[in-house]
Amino acid sequence: MDKVTIYTDGGARGNPGPAGAGVVIIDGEKKTEVKAYLGDRQTNNWAEYEAVIIALGKCLEMLLLKRNLAFRLDSQLVVEQLSGNWKIKEPELKKQAAKVHSLLKDFGTVTFTYVPRAQNKDADRLVNEALDETL
Repeated sequence: MDKVTIYTDGGARGNPGPAGAGVVIIDGEKKTEVKAYLGDRQTNNWAEYEAVIIALGKCLEMLLLKRNLAFRLDSQLVVEQLSGNWKIKEPELKKQAAKVHSLLKDFGTVTFTYVPRAQNKDADRLVNEALDETL
């Protein structure tokens, strides 16, 4: 089966501040978008992790079980931490990473790749929409 490509982004205005997440899931010809307001006081990095968690939950909902997932994020920190290349020192991010890893068991191979922000425009747009609609 083909791999599923997932673009995620998270952001906080003020850092910490009001936060949002955006997710774009591409499964063949099917494109699914998700946006979420994450609360009034979160950090950018926490929001980046939460976007991955939301994406994995949506993949479960879409019954993409055992499929290979290729994540594309514009957060090098989250990519390197989830790939096991960098240590996670922040306690809240450790909790977020643990949530991600607990969800991975339902899928095939999962990769996390850094992409420049310009290649992540749709997910970034969804973050801003989530924030603009709520604030």
